[in-house]
Amino acid sequence: MPLQFNQVKLFSGTGSRGLSLKIAESYGKALGEVTIHKFSDGEFQPSFDESIRGCDVFLIQSTYQPSDNLMELLLMVDAAKRASAHYITAVVPYYGLARQDRKDKPRVAIGAKLVANLLKSAGIHRIMTMDLHAAQIQGFFDIPVDHLDGSVIFVPYIKSLKLPNLTIASPDMGGSYRARTFAKFFNAEVIICDKRRKRANEIESMSIIGDVTGQDVVLIDDICDTAGTLSKAAALIMENGAASVRAVCTHAVLSGKAIETVENSVLSELIVTDTIPLKMQSPKIRQLSTASLFARAIANVNEHGSISDLFKVQDEY
Repeated sequence: MPLQFNQVKLFSGTGSRGLSLKIAESYGKALGEVTIHKFSDGEFQPSFDESIRGCDVFLIQSTYQPSDNLMELLLMVDAAKRASAHYITAVVPYYGLARQDRKDKPRVAIGAKLVANLLKSAGIHRIMTMDLHAAQIQGFFDIPVDHLDGSVIFVPYIKSLKLPNLTIASPDMGGSYRARTFAKFFNAEVIICDKRRKRANEIESMSIIGDVTGQDVVLIDDICDTAGTLSKAAALIMENGAASVRAVCTHAVLSGKAIETVENSVLSELIVTDTIPLKMQSPKIRQLSTASLFARAIANVNEHGSISDLFKVQDEY
């Protein structure tokens, strides 16, 4: 008996409207209509403006700050469940609070686990995301997790640069596995910047493990928040004789004066995706789109196809 595919409907939260429109265009289907009713005290209530009964519903929303983005997604999930959607997938390109993935000191919350519990309790059947801060966050869910890999977007672009002496770098010890994964695509060496923090978003000291003399260095990270780590790592790399240094970061949080920090740094460019909309444009920041990748993942989920096939790097540039 041939597989039966339910009707797919895509909806966007307010925090990811731009990306959602591109995903829908790439998928070949218009975004569904949803209205966010706002009250004078700041309360809001989503409502679907079309029937979703029996449909496979994909709700697209990154949960970056403000926390309204997360609450809006939760309310959309609840509304979809109560409207008799057949299958609800939360498409969360940037999974907020992912840096709170463990209890690293006494009396702290594990925010990433709390968000997983909230989404599951709200009624999702599946979650789709990209480049989690820690891959083990997938284990916080007892439902399917489609963890897309940003390398399939970044690697072709880096190849297009034709850097003569490419070396991959991690801005900290925690990102060494991510850097090694990238390095395999280029058969490149890996260097690591060992940093010590005084407190969150404030670096005490940093040193380099490896030789960068004459190398074209590409720093690899998942999140660029204040850009302090990247700018300091880039400066240290150049001081140690590198020919050039640029950075790749999936999620452009870019809080506070981060864009100004990037522009004043020695970085040739900062390459990011559109999982979070840029607050402003900068000549040093290049944004690559994730829309096609998410659209293909949505199609594969609906058609019971393989998600792992989407991890194969293509020379698209």
